[in-house]
Amino acid sequence: MNDDLTIYTGKAAPDAAADRGWLLGHFKDPADPRHSEDVEIKWGVHPKGDERERWATAEKRTALLVLISGRFRLEFPGRTVVLAEQGDYVLWGRGVDHSWYAEEDAVVLTVRWPSIPGYRVDEPEDRTGALSSEASGRTPAEI
Repeated sequence: MNDDLTIYTGKAAPDAAADRGWLLGHFKDPADPRHSEDVEIKWGVHPKGDERERWATAEKRTALLVLISGRFRLEFPGRTVVLAEQGDYVLWGRGVDHSWYAEEDAVVLTVRWPSIPGYRVDEPEDRTGALSSEASGRTPAEI
């Protein structure tokens, strides 16, 4: 980041690693130009076989997911959508339950709005019984 607080430059992969893929949203420090209560953006890198821990239910946001590379499947009640070619995308609205599965190594860009605190899948406890730092409430929800 440079000294101008209105301009931020970065690289998606290393920047996303700090917040489980999320580049922009309410969870960034308010002084960070990537802080937003209006929208969240995620750079999702998913190895083949990666899947959402459990279905997202009672969704209060709208989401757009764009396939950058690979093959990525989204599950909705009564419907499956497979993104197979670069640029394929799916949009779903508030109240639509969903889950996902990486059929191949995949990179996806997700945009969600508005950015609402409190949505995330908790990480499993480690062997000592302590929650990982990602499950401590400091990181945003997965799609």
